[in-house]
Amino acid sequence: MEYAVELLNIKKQFPGVLANDNINLKIKKGEIHALLGENGAGKSTLMSILFGLYSADEGKIKINGKEVKITNPNDANALGIGMVHQHFKLVHNFTVLENIILGVESTKNKLLDMALARKRVMDLSKRYGLDIDPDKIVSEITVGMQQRVEILKMLYRANDVLIFDEPTSVLLPQEVDELIKIIKGLSAEGKTIIFISHKLEEIKRLADVCTVLRRGKVIGTVCVATTTKEQMAEMMVGRKVLLRVDKGEGYKGEKRPILQVKNLCVEDKETGKLKVDHATFTINAGEIISLAGVDNNGQKQLVEAITGIIPSTGEIFLCGENVTGQKIRYRNTHGLSHIPEDRQRHGLVMEFSISENSILQEYFIEEFQRNGFIKKTVVDKYADELIEEYDIRAGMGRETTAGSLSGGNQQKLILARELEREHELVIAVQSTRGLDVGATEFVQKQLIAQRNAGKAVFLISLELEEVMSLSDRILVIHDGKIVASDLIPSEIDMTELGMYMAGSKGVNNNA
Repeated sequence: MEYAVELLNIKKQFPGVLANDNINLKIKKGEIHALLGENGAGKSTLMSILFGLYSADEGKIKINGKEVKITNPNDANALGIGMVHQHFKLVHNFTVLENIILGVESTKNKLLDMALARKRVMDLSKRYGLDIDPDKIVSEITVGMQQRVEILKMLYRANDVLIFDEPTSVLLPQEVDELIKIIKGLSAEGKTIIFISHKLEEIKRLADVCTVLRRGKVIGTVCVATTTKEQMAEMMVGRKVLLRVDKGEGYKGEKRPILQVKNLCVEDKETGKLKVDHATFTINAGEIISLAGVDNNGQKQLVEAITGIIPSTGEIFLCGENVTGQKIRYRNTHGLSHIPEDRQRHGLVMEFSISENSILQEYFIEEFQRNGFIKKTVVDKYADELIEEYDIRAGMGRETTAGSLSGGNQQKLILARELEREHELVIAVQSTRGLDVGATEFVQKQLIAQRNAGKAVFLISLELEEVMSLSDRILVIHDGKIVASDLIPSEIDMTELGMYMAGSKGVNNNA
C-alpha cells in the first residue's frame, strides 16, 4: 500500500533526552490520523522533523512512496506539507496579513501585490469562518486570534498534508465545532490530516485512527471508533487517569474575603472604550471562582488590572488591604500568585534555567540572596525539590533551560513557583491550555488542593467543561461587564452558560 506519509525508524536526541526512539508512523492519504501522548512524549518533535524544523539523527521520510529529504520548512511546503504550530511561529511586529503571506508573497511588476494577497486571505477567512483583522499587528491580538493566523498561513499555501499541533487549545466550543467541520471537509477533499491533541473527546469526534506515543516510543495505533477514551488515556500515561477530578468536600473554615473588586474600569487608550466596565465581585477563602466568557471580552485586561500590570480605576482589595495603587511586586509579596495565559512570553524567561526561573518572584528575599548575590546552592536545592514534587521532566535537571522543556513541563514549573511561595490568592489563566490529560489532572488537583487549604482561586478558562467541573461559583464577562456573578455549576447547563457569555442573558438583558 502507498502511504501519503511514512516516518521510518526516526530517532532524535537532545541533551539528556531521547525525544524520538526508533519511531515508525504510516499515514494513509485522506486519513485523519491523531497523534496522542503526554507533554514531552515526542509528538511535536516528530512533526517538526516532518516539517523540516529539526533533522532526524536516524531514519527516513517517504512522501507518496518516495523517499525525500526535508531540511527546512520550504522543503516541506514544496512537498505539500503544512503545519499549524502549538507555539506560534509569528513575527510579532508584522501585521496579520504580512504573517500569512510571508515567504509566498504575490508580486506584480516585481512589487508586492498586497491587494491580491488581501483578497485571497479574506476569501479564505470567510470560507473557513476564521474571522481576522488583516491590518492588526500580531503583538496586539489575542492568543486565539494568533491561532487563526497560523491556520490561515497553512490554508493560504494549499498544502496536501496538514499537521495540526494542538489547534483547538485556545478556541471556544463553537469554534472547535467549526474547526472539526473544516478538518473533516479538508479530509473529504483528499487532504491528509495529522491531528495532535491531548483532548480525547476531540480525537473521538474527529480522527479515524490514533497513534499513541509515550516517552519517545510508539505504544500502539488503534481504531478510534472502537477504542474508549479511558483506554487511550491509559495507553498515553501508563496508568488509569481520572477524566473528571473529584473536588471533595471542600474548605470548612471561615469564608473571609480574599479578593474584592469594586467598580473596576480599564479604558482602551486608543478608542476610549471601557475594556472592563465597572466590574464588582468578591472571591472568598476556600473557593474556586471561574470567569467564563468569549475570548477578548475583557478577561485579559481584568487580570492585568488586578495583578498591577496596567492602570485602572475603581478599587482592588487583597486580604482586606486596598492595593489599587500598589506595584506588581507589592501585590506579589502580599498574597497574590499569578499563572499567566502565555507561559512562554509572560511566565518564564526561556533562556534561564529551571533554577533561575524558580525564584523569579523571590530572588530578592533573604533566603535566596545575600548582599545582592544569589545563594546558588540554596536555589539549586530549592529547584531540585520543585522538580521532584511537581514531576518536572527535564533532561539536564535544574540546569535545563525553560525553552527546552515541553509545554506541560513549562506549565508545571510556573505552577510550582507560584504555589510554593507565600500567597492567599491564585489567579490561574488558561492553566491547562495545551496540556495532556495526565498533566491537566495534575494541575486541576493542585488548584483544588489550594481551595481545600483555604486559598482563594480565580480561574480564567475558555474550557467550559473545566469551568463547570472545578468551580464553586461562576462569573461571566461580556463586553467588559460582569453579567453574572453567582452561577452555581450544579444549577445551570452549558447552554444557559453560553447564553450569558453571548450577552443574551444577564444583568443587562431582560431574559
